Order: sequence, then structure tokens, then C-alpha cells
Amino acid sequence: MKVKIIPILSDNYSYLIIDKENKFCSAVDPASPEEIIPFLEKEKIGLKNILNTHYHSDHTAGNLELKDKFKCKIYGPDKEKDQIPGIDVALKENDTLKINDYSVKIFETPGHTAGHIIYWFEKEKVVFTGDTLFVLGCGKLFEGTPEIMWNSLLKIRNLPKKTQIYCGHEYSKNNADFALSVEKNNNKLIERSDEINKLINENSFTVPTTLEKEIECNPFLRADVDNIKKNLEMENASPVEVFGEIRTKKDIF
Repeated sequence: MKVKIIPILSDNYSYLIIDKENKFCSAVDPASPEEIIPFLEKEKIGLKNILNTHYHSDHTAGNLELKDKFKCKIYGPDKEKDQIPGIDVALKENDTLKINDYSVKIFETPGHTAGHIIYWFEKEKVVFTGDTLFVLGCGKLFEGTPEIMWNSLLKIRNLPKKTQIYCGHEYSKNNADFALSVEKNNNKLIERSDEINKLINENSFTVPTTLEKEIECNPFLRADVDNIKKNLEMENASPVEVFGEIRTKKDIF
């Protein structure tokens, strides 16, 4: 599975899932056509599908221009179908679809937005998480409670550990700094932070990450881990309460 990472806007990632043999691709959250189209034209690749994770304009603003130019089909969350420009197919929990030659399963992961979805390529062990899960972070709770978002993150945490995660933004440096403020005695996190700083200094991408790395280091996936609870002096709190405290701290970090 060939995934082309396209950095767009100020700190977003869009992704092209490329079928080299048939010279077409599917784009995940291609909000900026002026950064997508030159690559497609240079490589002589058509755009067959757009996969939107949620309705925010920094993920969907390119829909109509790209659809007009390439006649592509637009997929997005059913619960946000009235907010997704040009949507053709509305997707719900446990829906499956064929993208290129791949089978994709849909999970609803509300929290950042009420209808957010992620795209899980089961055989390839690849997931596009939009703004639900980032490298060492998670999305702000614009339209959800800590409980809603924690349950969404558990869906991702339950995927195979080798899963490659492609997220919606490049926030990794700030997320690493914050994670260390919550769990500075996590040796794997210290190593991961050094790795991220090295990648950024080299102008390299910090995606994809793996689920295994996130389980070891991402505080938002570790709200039920004793070390985090102890560091926050919340040993007797529920995972939802701990997650809520971590999210509150990140919002003002």
C-alpha cells in the first residue's frame, strides 16, 4: 500500500493512497487543491475518491474543486453529511467499502466533532485517524465530552499494535513536550520525544506513527495506566476523569 504524505495549509496532513498500476488514487482530507493538484499532474495520476474524516474546513475545503476537476466520489460521516461539501456516500459505524483494491472499515469516533469517523484498512493494518488521534496527542473536544472521546480512543487502542497511524495534523513537537509534563518518568516517552525532535530538525515527517508507540507514550491513550494516575495524584479516579484532566491540562499548555 503506497501512501503519499502531502503536508498542506500550515500544519495539516493530507494523504494520497496510490494505485500505481491503474494510475489513480484516493485522497484523505485534501483541503488544499493547490498543494494536491500539482503532484497529481506531475505523476499523471487521477483522483478517484475523497475520504473525509470530519466536516472542518481544513479537511474538506478542497472537496468541490477537486470533484469538479476529477469527477471523484466523496465519502464522509453520515452524521455530518449536511456539512460535507459534495458528499456522495455517507458512512456509519461498521460500514465497509472498497477503496482501490483495499477493504476499508469505518469506525465512528466522536469527540472532536460529533460525527467524526476513521478509516481502518484491516488487511494492511493502516488507519487514517483525522483529528481523533495525533502523534502523542488527541483532538480538542469541540463537540464531545471526555467520556465520549475516551470511548472513541479505545476503539483505536484495540486495533492491532502494529497498525500504522496517519493523523490529520503535525503537532508532534508540542504534544511530546506536553506528554513529558504529564509523565516525565516514562523512558519510552523520553526516547520518543528525542526521536520526534530529530525528525523535525531534519524536516522529516513524524507520521506514520504506530499504535504500539502511542500506547507506550501517548498520555491520552494511557488514562487508565497507574503511572499516569500517580503522577497526576489521581490514583482513585476513573480513566474518564483522568483523561478529562489530561485534556484540560493540554488545552492550557
